[in-house]
Amino acid sequence: MKNYKVSVIIPVYNCGEYIGNTLNSVINQDFDGYEIIVIDDGSTDNSLEVINSTLKDCGVSYKIIHQENAGVSVARNHGIEVSSGDYLVFVDGDDLVSPNHLSELYTGEHEFSLIQFVKKDDDILSAPNHFEGEIISTDDFIKKELNMEILFNFFQLMYKSDIIKQNNIRFTPGVVYGEDTEFALKALIYGDRIHISNEVTYYYIQRSDSAIRTTEYRRFDIVPIFENLADFYRIHGKNDLANMIVTSRIPRAIFGNMNYFFYSCYGFDDVMYVMKKRDLLTKLSRFRGDAKFSLKVKLFLLHPKLYYKLWFKFKNSID
Repeated sequence: MKNYKVSVIIPVYNCGEYIGNTLNSVINQDFDGYEIIVIDDGSTDNSLEVINSTLKDCGVSYKIIHQENAGVSVARNHGIEVSSGDYLVFVDGDDLVSPNHLSELYTGEHEFSLIQFVKKDDDILSAPNHFEGEIISTDDFIKKELNMEILFNFFQLMYKSDIIKQNNIRFTPGVVYGEDTEFALKALIYGDRIHISNEVTYYYIQRSDSAIRTTEYRRFDIVPIFENLADFYRIHGKNDLANMIVTSRIPRAIFGNMNYFFYSCYGFDDVMYVMKKRDLLTKLSRFRGDAKFSLKVKLFLLHPKLYYKLWFKFKNSID
């Protein structure tokens, strides 16, 4: 089996309208020594036809895998298993990367490296994040994520393949929201440092029919994902990180997604019903940290309806 510097893993499900542009952005890299692995997750449109026609004679080594529909996590895991690169990079089947995406990520020296991304909604681009310095410890990075001090998505990272494979780090099947963050935060505890580039090289395309936008209350599924991650950290002796998940990350995720539902005009009673059914009010009450955020949480827990009315009148934002 030929060895490559990088394996680019691209899961695809009914992306026929977009996958050609995505693949062309990956093909046109100013970087040598990489392979493209496309996993068609049982598409019922013309995705597979577009994949074959785009990659044929593209000049880059590639693998095309077709599997019965099993979800994006299983598709990504399949890509990991057949990859032969020293490093792994993930690109979604309807996103875009710039020509310097791999060259900005690849150092050949670090266990992880990171670039910046922006969300693209038609012609509107979000503001990118910015990091101070070129190196950050994995421990500091995880803590910043758990405190939600940074804007982060798993596809920003390049992962040392040996870390992923030898420690059996995989995406959790059957989960729509949060499985990618779990994957990254598990992988990072096996390394020491992340190399940082502040170049924006990944364009996350926002679409009205995306899985996250159409799963309603499954946004709250992030809570059991983080509870499982806390257990994982405890098993690996990372009790400080496990405690941060319980007292910071989970409450922030609950509160942020609750406000998202309010902002999206979900009924107050419906949201409260789901939160009570999932015992999210108890988990929200465990927040410890920032005084301003703590005050918001206490107001909501004491007078949910009052908070809702005030939020709608004065906030009008999910931030």
